[in-house]
Amino acid sequence: MPLASSIVFNLKHSLIAAVLTLTLQTTAHADEIVVSAAASLTNAFKAIGDAYEKQHPGTKVLMNFGASDVLMQQIVKGAPADVFASADQKAMDKAVDEKVIATDSRRDFAANSLVLIVPKDSTFVPTSVKDLTAASVKRVAYGDPASVPVGRYTEGALKQAGVWDAVSAKGVLAANVRQSLDYVARGEVDAGFVFSTDAAVMPDRVKVALNVLTQSPITYPIAQVAQSKHAADAQQFIAYVLSPDGQKTLAQFGFKPPVK
Repeated sequence: MPLASSIVFNLKHSLIAAVLTLTLQTTAHADEIVVSAAASLTNAFKAIGDAYEKQHPGTKVLMNFGASDVLMQQIVKGAPADVFASADQKAMDKAVDEKVIATDSRRDFAANSLVLIVPKDSTFVPTSVKDLTAASVKRVAYGDPASVPVGRYTEGALKQAGVWDAVSAKGVLAANVRQSLDYVARGEVDAGFVFSTDAAVMPDRVKVALNVLTQSPITYPIAQVAQSKHAADAQQFIAYVLSPDGQKTLAQFGFKPPVK
């Protein structure tokens, strides 16, 4: 990504985070809980939130989706949140280090897999991630490893295959996994790394070219935010996510049960 574009991207990213924080601060009320969840959970958690509200008529669930590390930093800086759901263990570990979650409430609730996708009409048919080093491949999208779990999984997989330096030189960094998906869907890149559940969101615009082996299992942890003003409601929401009904909804969106 050119330096000028990178600066603009970072400024926009910071502004969006600030607006989200201000919005949550001004809209959260006593009968509402704020769930800050990884971008890859967008569709599944919207459905879970709707189902939860039907079972708890007096409670409104406000969803805040984004890159896991960005959400964690929002919480650290005081943005209202009652539940934090991350797309990897590292972001949740950072939250533990910052003492912003109730550690005894932490649970793994879902698993996912990493895939390489290409535009639906692409003729590029890779047999391994090493094919991304070909001169014909100019741009590859993936989440920024510094703040996006899918980016960390991507970096680990490419390093394991010995092609990280070559592929990262073609890298187009995304603010979250859904942005990586959008880059591929719009044909702005030759290929991109996303979770399998994200690829399933746009089957008419992207196709899975490869299932990618990761260095560690992709598991999603969830926890109550330590400073939650609605601790009981937060714990009930987490319990619903872990319940058979919550797990059924996650499965409908392609998520797998958490790795034991």
